[in-house]
Amino acid sequence: MNIAVVLAGGSGLRLGNDQPKQFLKVAGKKVIEHTIEAFESAKNIDEICIVSRIDYIHEVENLVINNGYKKVKKILAGGKERYDSSLAAINAYTNNDDNLLFHDAVRPLITERIIDDCIKALQQYNAVDVAVKTTDTIIQVNTNQCINNIPNRNELYNGQTPQGFKRGTIAKAYELALQDPNFITTDDCGTVRRYLPDEPIYVVNGENFNMKLTYVEDLFLLDKLFQLKSLHGQQDELTDLAKKQLQRKVVVVFGGSYGIGGEIVNIIKSYGGTVYSFSRSENGVDVSKKAQVEEALRSVYNAEGRVDAVINTAGILIKEALSSMSDQSIQTSIDVNLLGVVNVAQASYEYLKESYGSLLFYTSSSYTRGRMMYSLYSATKAAIVNFTQAIAEEWGDLHIRVNCINPERTKTPMRVQNFGNEPENTLLPAKDVAIASINTVFSTATGEIIDVRRK
Repeated sequence: MNIAVVLAGGSGLRLGNDQPKQFLKVAGKKVIEHTIEAFESAKNIDEICIVSRIDYIHEVENLVINNGYKKVKKILAGGKERYDSSLAAINAYTNNDDNLLFHDAVRPLITERIIDDCIKALQQYNAVDVAVKTTDTIIQVNTNQCINNIPNRNELYNGQTPQGFKRGTIAKAYELALQDPNFITTDDCGTVRRYLPDEPIYVVNGENFNMKLTYVEDLFLLDKLFQLKSLHGQQDELTDLAKKQLQRKVVVVFGGSYGIGGEIVNIIKSYGGTVYSFSRSENGVDVSKKAQVEEALRSVYNAEGRVDAVINTAGILIKEALSSMSDQSIQTSIDVNLLGVVNVAQASYEYLKESYGSLLFYTSSSYTRGRMMYSLYSATKAAIVNFTQAIAEEWGDLHIRVNCINPERTKTPMRVQNFGNEPENTLLPAKDVAIASINTVFSTATGEIIDVRRK
């Protein structure tokens, strides 16, 4: 069997947080959840074993139950040292031919490619490591804080996880190690290297983004890397899961009369899905008016008996210098772009809580850096990002998924109105954004800001 051992016994002291770092949230989920899900979805992983701090075992058990992880078969207590956690997993299995893949719970961006390469390498080798070539010059420093050696960078790699072993090999290495009164180790490959020196350890190519959460700054990096990961996963068409879900789900689109919202409505209809569209121009529904949003959703629920997904594409762009903007223009920008999002979220809450549903908003590339001539638009779009992440956390335990699409400059009537006709090859088709939107709505993602770019 191929067994993933998720090592979750760390304390997170270097992060400066009372809670162990594997239980902190990034991209809408606990770090350990992302890690478990990577192995849960990996085709070649047969079983998952989680080794936790003993005082967090109950939390891990609840997490496994609430998420319905089917491959998690063992939840074990670790010990004071990292190798205590490794030993707990080794001793929990008896078949020496099993492949054990030890992986840090705080490396949530592990890919199926790395997992598969480790398993493939274990067909020929008994021990496997994962690493990437170092890009920095590595120096050795003596006790006087002076350089005493600069190794050849071409021979140096940065180690990652998973580290994979035949169970019999890693068990033998630790058997010998525990007989050594001077035994010290920081990782499992180091133990094999020291106590089974004749055993070759094959190195699988890792990924630069397969990073370990160690310091507080890493949380921000991980959040961005999850965003980039979602970009790499862009689809040219609806996923099989989305197509299947559309046949039995009820979707509500605010701002569905044209642009991205119009494309979403058309795609859902083309697949025989149930979709309701609301907008000011179509049926007089203004997202800045909470009562109108509530009445729209109530009408759908009364007709269908459920609301499974709510998508809000409604927004306005007033391209004007702040110094010349009227009070009315400023208020309208805030009311539609920000208050409208809040209204849609609040009005959707009870319905999505009942259906374990999905909520989708839209930001803009201007959220990362305010743009001259549309300060209010930039400000409200930045607010939507933070709002998405906040309520994704608030509603996560209720199984409500909340995400936000960040499209590149997109060809929409609003864009044309403000910028005129631009070269076709410089703009993202609205249909591409619509496809990414529907795929996101029917994914397991939550709390994510998903970039959509031209192919």
